Amino acid sequence: MKYELDCESTVNKSLLFWISRFIKYKITTLSNRQVSNKEHLAKLLQDLTLHVENIKQLKAIVKEIRNVGINGIHLYFIPIEKLYRYVLNYGADSLKEIDEEFLSEFLTIETSTLSDATKKNYRIALLSFFGFLDKQNDEKYSFLIELKNWGGLGGKSGEKLPSYMQKEEVIRFIKAINDFEFGPKYQSRNRLIIKIILYTGIRVGEALGINLKDIFEEDEFFMIQVRGKGNKPRVVMVKQSIIAEDLKQWLETRHCENTLLFCNKFGRKLTQAYVSRTVEKILLSAGIKKEKNGAHMLRHTFATMLYQKNHDLILVQESLGHADINTSRIYTHFDSQKLKKTTDIY
Repeated sequence: MKYELDCESTVNKSLLFWISRFIKYKITTLSNRQVSNKEHLAKLLQDLTLHVENIKQLKAIVKEIRNVGINGIHLYFIPIEKLYRYVLNYGADSLKEIDEEFLSEFLTIETSTLSDATKKNYRIALLSFFGFLDKQNDEKYSFLIELKNWGGLGGKSGEKLPSYMQKEEVIRFIKAINDFEFGPKYQSRNRLIIKIILYTGIRVGEALGINLKDIFEEDEFFMIQVRGKGNKPRVVMVKQSIIAEDLKQWLETRHCENTLLFCNKFGRKLTQAYVSRTVEKILLSAGIKKEKNGAHMLRHTFATMLYQKNHDLILVQESLGHADINTSRIYTHFDSQKLKKTTDIY
């Protein structure tokens, strides 16, 4: 169903209306493989269809949508939420006042401290949102946003090297995993998920999507089948001696309402935010402070150490599930042996 562009009494309410419709639309374009509670997702979709009162309420709904298994939705919502607050401060009288120049200024201000990868995500979200508006308003009004000439992307000079732990820090972190007190009910679960991420380099979302049937023994290893981006399957492995005891203890106490390996105290899927907070607490307890202390840093640590030990970029690509080997090349920046050769050129 199509609506007038300025369909509500104020620009802010009209924008909130369209953001709600856009989020509902994006849910249908993202992977739903990890959705286990279909009834809850149906209710959330209904909530988006009904009148959303404010951006805080919409943000809470989006958080629930992500928790239920639509993982990529926040990549679209965060930039659009920032835009909503920017428009709120601007005091426009109509959505038609938003044009290419307006959005370029918004991006310049809001993304100044962000990485190029995040800046690209902001641009993609805005293009998708205004493309949706072009098609869905019944006035046939076209924003025709392209943002081709936005100068916020700095190319290679704007990229940041990922945070990772040095070998000595990894040793301290592993000790801290075993020493940290999570509480008796979740000790084995938290140790297990963090060790799997650290020792295999899988994404947090991939770890949370592991089903009971996806992990099995082979010789002295556990084989784990995971689903990466684009629902692409791959197999990773970890030595039994590393996780066997934690896995045994967790399976003895696990009470989940689905077939996922990991769940929270309510029996439902764990969130990525919970895992990242847990990793950060362990890092701080071990006296390790990085620019980014979340769980994704463990993936960078695995990849960096894997390349340093084997100097095999194909192995890094296959282990991390990168579709393009160029994505894996970032880890060649940490090859200290090669860098040492540069000290002898004179």
